[in-house]
Amino acid sequence: MRFEDRAWQVTGLADGRVYLVAGDGATACVLAARLVAAPGFVVIGASAAQPVTPVLWEAVPLEAQERALAWLRHIREVKTGLPGGPGSGTPRPEYDPQAFTLAEREAAKARELAGLGWARVSRATVQRMRLVYGRQGLWGLVDKRHLRGPSPTGRTDERVVAAVLEALRRCRGRKKTTIRQVIELTELIVADTHGPHQVRLPARSSLYRLVKALADPAEPPGSAARTATAGGRAGGPPAALRPGERVQVATARLPVGVVGEDGTPVVVAVTAALDQASGCVLAAVLHAEQDGPVELSVLLAEMAVPRSLRPGWPALLEQAHAGGPVRRLMSLPDRIEATASRPAAVPETLVLDRGPAGITSAHLTVCESLGISLEPAPPRAAGAASGVLRTLQVLAGLFTRHAVAARPAVTAGQEDRADEADEAGGVY
Repeated sequence: MRFEDRAWQVTGLADGRVYLVAGDGATACVLAARLVAAPGFVVIGASAAQPVTPVLWEAVPLEAQERALAWLRHIREVKTGLPGGPGSGTPRPEYDPQAFTLAEREAAKARELAGLGWARVSRATVQRMRLVYGRQGLWGLVDKRHLRGPSPTGRTDERVVAAVLEALRRCRGRKKTTIRQVIELTELIVADTHGPHQVRLPARSSLYRLVKALADPAEPPGSAARTATAGGRAGGPPAALRPGERVQVATARLPVGVVGEDGTPVVVAVTAALDQASGCVLAAVLHAEQDGPVELSVLLAEMAVPRSLRPGWPALLEQAHAGGPVRRLMSLPDRIEATASRPAAVPETLVLDRGPAGITSAHLTVCESLGISLEPAPPRAAGAASGVLRTLQVLAGLFTRHAVAARPAVTAGQEDRADEADEAGGVY
């Protein structure tokens, strides 16, 4: 080859490096990618430069690699009589180049591969693999079907694809445009451009899938056009860019009945503070809905002070577990670990939903001293819930199912209250 205005002979290939030697004895080691991309690189004696394949060998599936390497040994044996190339031993009688022609050796290899269980291998197949190996080397023996990526247009005629794109461009911004109208416009464009019945169109179902695949996901057929000068939606809340910047407080009812200490059914709700930037639950308080809203100071304490740092909390937790029921949702070590890993933060802005927390002048003084701003949640449309409230409702539903699944067994002295709870549709 010619590289850097000198003639070189390739002496070896290893790990993507090409080892070269010049006529005067000089040696060089060059990366293969740099060698083939260098200005003036040319293979001496070749009719045309071989195309450089952008796919790496490591990207080929293992099964295809093993198949290509197996073909390599067989093709070498057909060409030279030796699977490992010249100088690697003595050829087998049926592959001796001195005794048999190339066509006879190809036929012998086809019979051998058929006897080994290779499907659809004939002399023409062996000849084709030998010729492609001579043009492309090992890469020519790789089954290219493993490298084909999925195409959104499949095998559809390129003229039909171009017509669909043109139809989508013409229909862009029309609010009442349907996919059927896009397909009909595509048929007209194909007929006007290439003549009637000159291009075979796919079935209507295939055209429907093609339009869906080529349409802009942010602007499907029938949506209004998006322009660079279009103004954004006014009046919306600012987006939270960092944790603790905006924390929203919401309340959701647990879909489960609970029996209180006096044996009467109690409706339980959970009030939680969710960080809008990260979606993390900073604080959650379980309370009876009849008791009214949760005080804001309770949520602030839950958010700002980790329980593991509160004086005497580990001892109180151990005491509570010591006299608790037979089965708990979480063991004592797991609960301590989960509590220690829960984030703590002093919010910059509290977004209060309708009626989740009671606000007094003392709470306003505390928020002012901590630098916390209070902001009412924007009004919601009829029948629509905020994203934070929906998240809280999902978490409440998951907790309820987990609590029902982990329901402890009742003793004989607890059967009466348990029966009352079951009649009320709840859990004791």
